[in-house]
Amino acid sequence: MRMFIYIFLYTHNKYICIYTLYIIYTFSFSYHNAAHKPTVPKIPGTTAVHPGSIPEVCSTMSSVEVKAISEESKQKTGEEKNKSSRENQRGDHHIPKNSPGVAPGKEPFVYQGDKETKLSEYDVVVVGAGLSGAVLARKLAIEQKKRVLIIEKRNHIGGNCFDYKDEDTGILMNMYGAHLFFTDHDRVWDYIKDHSTWKRWEHEVVGKIDGQFCPIPPNVTTVNMLCGAQLKTVEDMDKWLAENQVKYEKITNGEEMAKSRVGEILYEKIFKYYTYKQWKKWPRDMHPSVLARLPCRNNHDTRYKNRKYMALPKDGYTQFFVSFLKHPLIDVHLNVDFFKLRKDIPKDATIIYTGPVDYYFADQGYEPLEYRSINFHIERLMNYGFYQPNSVVNYPGPEVDFTRIVEYKHFLNQEIPHTVIVKETTTDEGDPYYPVLNDKNMALFQKYKILAEKEKGVHFVGRLANYKYFDMDAAILNALQYYDEHFGKGIKSAEVQADAPWLAMK
Repeated sequence: MRMFIYIFLYTHNKYICIYTLYIIYTFSFSYHNAAHKPTVPKIPGTTAVHPGSIPEVCSTMSSVEVKAISEESKQKTGEEKNKSSRENQRGDHHIPKNSPGVAPGKEPFVYQGDKETKLSEYDVVVVGAGLSGAVLARKLAIEQKKRVLIIEKRNHIGGNCFDYKDEDTGILMNMYGAHLFFTDHDRVWDYIKDHSTWKRWEHEVVGKIDGQFCPIPPNVTTVNMLCGAQLKTVEDMDKWLAENQVKYEKITNGEEMAKSRVGEILYEKIFKYYTYKQWKKWPRDMHPSVLARLPCRNNHDTRYKNRKYMALPKDGYTQFFVSFLKHPLIDVHLNVDFFKLRKDIPKDATIIYTGPVDYYFADQGYEPLEYRSINFHIERLMNYGFYQPNSVVNYPGPEVDFTRIVEYKHFLNQEIPHTVIVKETTTDEGDPYYPVLNDKNMALFQKYKILAEKEKGVHFVGRLANYKYFDMDAAILNALQYYDEHFGKGIKSAEVQADAPWLAMK
């Protein structure tokens, strides 16, 4: 009020006085907001999210806006490719010294066995210390008394299942994304159950869509939340799907396949943009088979999958591998590049190769196979409680470029005051995770497969060697059946089915 009187006495004009005060107030308010605005740590390539908040979903976007987001995402992805190494891509992991299953440095390390043992003393060399390699190594050591050497280019055992306790928070977390074990196969469960204490874990996933946390895969509740429906029964859901599924005389691409299964609304809200973020391809540009098994429930079941056995190892997957590989005839060397060691392996030794098949035949002149990889962006929130209501929250919309946030403290109900969240974005470069199953790549793989079949003394086993996506139980079953056929009694089983690419996105 005093300021108003001073200005009025000086100008003798109440309108100038009011306008001047308005200017001063506006400037002061803006300055106060800028000075007191909380600092939001921006993860490269993602939308900044303040701890404890989640960006609201844009319910509608024009084609111009979507295109702008796509182009900006491409530019950011390109910049990140140029300035990040594979180690940075895996995230800012703080692994304590003397963690189980880990080499102390980057030099070749004898994790298990006698370092004086010569390469010529081994009957079998297994390339890769993941599930496929571990299963075959153990079978050959126990049942055929073979002397086995496992060599692993990474500094740890366990392949992509590797986990550890974060040094800063004490939270048990995976290095390569959340891994959940499900199976209906008694043989698989019986084979692994004694190497850890397993705890029943019925995994659930939700998606942040239209500002709501909705069950994923979509079920009755999801449709009610997103579509304003009032469904109650299985019959209600079946009727809704029948009315909304798009009918085509001939399905020619992934978009048509998706709409034929879940309809226009669920396709737009859940699958369209998520598919682009995951594969850098729109569904209309993908083969129908990629989206042929889109999960959709006709009931209220919120579980991600419904299997006979669903569990997590109480002490983590790495401890499981420590127990599983412990055998006097199995040696394990870490930080070892097979391709540098290859010339020194005796010609009469059996090689089991579980790496990418195109890497093995890189000198043959074929194009490399196409994979999608993952960048992991880690945030540690001290004395924070829980960041989100679920272990995994998917972000299917275009408003952010990450596909999901994983909060590991939820798994096994870890009672720790801090938390760690990991945002995942996909990329074309880095560790190979998901094969891009289009006509070009499948035709190219057939060329590599012919080369693999002609390679004497080498067995190509596992998801990377066979250009397939396997869930953990499928990888184990595939290795067991491969042993039966090629090292055991010659029993040939039905081919293990690879998981659908969409179902792989937990």
